[in-house]
Amino acid sequence: MLKRMARLQRKKYRDQEGMFLGEGLRTVRELLLHLPGPDSLVALFLSPDAEVLLPGAEGYRGKVFSVKPADFQRLTETESSQGILGVFRQPRFAPVDDVPVTGAGRMVVALDGVQDPGNVGTILRTAAWFGADALLSGPGTVDLYNPKTVRSSAGSLFSLPHYSVDSLENELERLQLKGYGVVCSSLEGRDFREFTDWPERKVLVVGNEANGISSGVLSLADRLVLIPHGRGRVRVESLNASVSAAVLLDRLML
Repeated sequence: MLKRMARLQRKKYRDQEGMFLGEGLRTVRELLLHLPGPDSLVALFLSPDAEVLLPGAEGYRGKVFSVKPADFQRLTETESSQGILGVFRQPRFAPVDDVPVTGAGRMVVALDGVQDPGNVGTILRTAAWFGADALLSGPGTVDLYNPKTVRSSAGSLFSLPHYSVDSLENELERLQLKGYGVVCSSLEGRDFREFTDWPERKVLVVGNEANGISSGVLSLADRLVLIPHGRGRVRVESLNASVSAAVLLDRLML
């Protein structure tokens, strides 16, 4: 069983099994707190010293396994797992049409080739915090179930509906036909603070860390927005992708 679960470090096997790994106390605790159903948890592996860190684990009878530290290392590629690792089933979310609305309007975050697991996980958690309705993952974006993404999201994968598409451009066009306005960040855009109103339905596109939003997606934008730098000379070239997303989400979700 350990060998089979350890293979989930690789995307090929995560896709085959329809499962993913959650490592560390905070991540596992958050995932357990928002389990879609009892079957969403496959197994909990705890080292002897970690059993006291996760009170209530005994409630998942038949799914909790005590693992020796030497064997535990076969399950994880990190040294910060705290001896706690959960195996969960990947949730299946419907496209945006069927996603429940959490607020007065609709808000979708779309990832266009965002490759850093830390950025993707942070954006997912930030979007959930601000009350977005869904996260849309386009080609070139890192796997949402990559262990590093799961860890950087602090276990938020069950907190926000998310799905992937083969063509982000096609999906954005479909959403535009549903009344969504596509908002893209661009150096050619207008200061986002100058907009006094936003579409009731909107998609915020977050682009690749190095190349930004692809030209095909930019051509679909209903609004190009710019996050201006502070007073004085420009001291850095750009903002981190997850920071940019947080700044714009704060404004768009008002």
